[in-house]
Amino acid sequence: MRSMRTASRASIAAVVIGTLLAGAQLGAPGAVAADAGDFTVRPSVNQLYVLDATPGEQLELVGAEGAVIATGIVDTAGGLAWRELAAGSYAVRPAGSGAPLETVRVTDFADPAPAQSFYDAQSLADGFGYIATRDGTTLSANVSLPDGAGPFPTVVEYSGYDPSNPANTTMALLYNTLGYAYVGVNIRGTGCSGGSFSNFEPIQSLDGYDVIETVAAQSWAKFHQAGMVGISYPGISQLYVARTRPPHLSAISPLSVIDDTYRATLYPGGILNTGFAVPWATERATQAAPYGQAWARTRADGGDTVCAANQALRLQNPDPLQMIRDNPFYTAKVGDPLSPSLFAHDIDVPVFLAGAWQDEQTGGHFPALLDDLTSAPHVYASLTNGSHTESLSLGVFGRYADFLDLYVAHRVPGEAKRLVAPILAQSLTGVAGLSLPPQPDYSGLTYEQALQRFEADDPIQVLFEEGAAAGQPSGAPLPRFVRSFASWPIPSLRPTAWHLTDDGRLRRAPSDERPGPARERSYRADPSALPETTYSGSSSGIWAAHPDYDWRQIPAGTGLGWITAPLRTSIVPIGTGSVDLWVRTTALDTDLEVTLSEVRPNGTEVYVQSGWLRTSHRRLDAARSTAVSPVHTDLESDAAPLPASRYTKVRVELFPFAQAFRAGSRLRLTVDAPGGARPLWAFDTIAHGERVFVAADAVRRSRLVLAVVPGVRVPSSAPPCASLRSQPCRTYRG
Repeated sequence: MRSMRTASRASIAAVVIGTLLAGAQLGAPGAVAADAGDFTVRPSVNQLYVLDATPGEQLELVGAEGAVIATGIVDTAGGLAWRELAAGSYAVRPAGSGAPLETVRVTDFADPAPAQSFYDAQSLADGFGYIATRDGTTLSANVSLPDGAGPFPTVVEYSGYDPSNPANTTMALLYNTLGYAYVGVNIRGTGCSGGSFSNFEPIQSLDGYDVIETVAAQSWAKFHQAGMVGISYPGISQLYVARTRPPHLSAISPLSVIDDTYRATLYPGGILNTGFAVPWATERATQAAPYGQAWARTRADGGDTVCAANQALRLQNPDPLQMIRDNPFYTAKVGDPLSPSLFAHDIDVPVFLAGAWQDEQTGGHFPALLDDLTSAPHVYASLTNGSHTESLSLGVFGRYADFLDLYVAHRVPGEAKRLVAPILAQSLTGVAGLSLPPQPDYSGLTYEQALQRFEADDPIQVLFEEGAAAGQPSGAPLPRFVRSFASWPIPSLRPTAWHLTDDGRLRRAPSDERPGPARERSYRADPSALPETTYSGSSSGIWAAHPDYDWRQIPAGTGLGWITAPLRTSIVPIGTGSVDLWVRTTALDTDLEVTLSEVRPNGTEVYVQSGWLRTSHRRLDAARSTAVSPVHTDLESDAAPLPASRYTKVRVELFPFAQAFRAGSRLRLTVDAPGGARPLWAFDTIAHGERVFVAADAVRRSRLVLAVVPGVRVPSSAPPCASLRSQPCRTYRG
């Protein structure tokens, strides 16, 4: 008879005290080495794992009532995993064996966390080690303590990249220089961490809770608290962890993040993003494979038996590309857990968020998070034009460092930021000789006074014309001017419409012509008319002062354009926009890309922002949509082809932006098939040469609606053409 080893949460704490800290594997708490023919069952949170089983054997999962719930085939590493299980009792046995059942208990995401003693029992020293999570999985962690005597204010970076790789010292050095203890932790199923990996699955949030509580319990962690830091992936991960409300989490600082995985990055407008989102998911799957990160192999080959054993479940990682293919529409089951906007209200610690409108990776839709952070006692945001790394630019970094000092270190903001920021900026952009812009003066203040001063400023900070700061090199990561606001969306914004005409103009007043035949223009939807993307250089080269963009005019006949007369007064839109179009096509469906640009009096044209829509996804979520923000349901049940030979109104969201359009400039709107507007984003478009008609008359009032904020003072002259970061410039040709 085959035996089964089980592991319960109750046994974990005792094992942590003994085996983990001595370097032994915590793969199956309380278990002994397997005999031939045995397998281990490890219950988890809404999951259950089998290890050390016979490759190729079929096992069955049995529920509390004795019914077989599922079957599975053991992989070549001896592993098998079942996900998305309801909490309850389960057993595993060879298929059809009728073997006696020894049950284990699968817990639920909502179950209470372990007792404080679980975290107090773990000890982390300076250097590489492991953190035990509530299900017995160990996560690789690298601790880097600053010079001097502790305890130290402490920050945690948590992601599926390689933050725990001892050779990856960039972030550790940055935060150590700022006076913080730094802990880099790999998400389960990546690096040397145990378990199986799936992008942003719920158990990673609970692991993050366990990480924060374990780190905060260390003697070197000041106040027995920890904050979270990180840009992009480790920025997004902070949102997932903070929603679980770890008691000793002091603050989070998510940089360059997303608000909604489906709508903001993966399927903007319902169109699959094959330029960044799919390759990113593919890379995550590759790096989460057994020894998918080379440094983990090096450690295992060097004698790290925990790292070696922690690769055991990697063959059970779900295929992210299959998940993407299986979910072209939004579903609550898949999409809701991946949409930070839907759980942001659970975050109850101070938040500092920063990012760029033209972010070439995550896309720049993140400001939609801001008004969802309703439980956070303080929410600060720095929003700018620029690239994916703009959230660490000189215009942001000083405020970011002050936030960490005040809410994590609980001290008067220090001066180390003046040393760190220019070095970081040069390493990212290649621009040397820079320094922080003028900073608030906290000298002579107590901590309470410094905190009061910081909190007295408006929390939403918009950085304009990044790259064109006076007296600085062109393209330097510094803004030309900054304006602050009380909340997001900007309370004083006014939805302002420009109406499309049949002769290519944008007019403030709608057409007053009498109803009659549709006054229309058309184009052939040809995605091959332009290169898929506007940049083809290195991934880091795009962060330089002057990337080599290839932003081309739309070839004649493959798109349409509309343009205003020269503006009489300056306007400053801040936020999302809406392009409301009356369309019909010779096909049942088509993909639209809209792009807003500024045409200056000197004949140059500057890119501002874009938006996308598959017309079958046009159904709006009426409760969430506004005049400047169309929100689509993206549900399969709401998808519908365009009516044949009849005009239909569709609304395309322009992603958020802030732009100063000065008197004399003109707003230009173009519509074409997706492609040729963004540096890295490309699309799996269905456009294939169909003719697309756009009507603009007294009945079919196509229009552009922007969130214009009155009273924003701007410098009188426009910045040089190619200076604005991530906003390519070209000669305008009508």
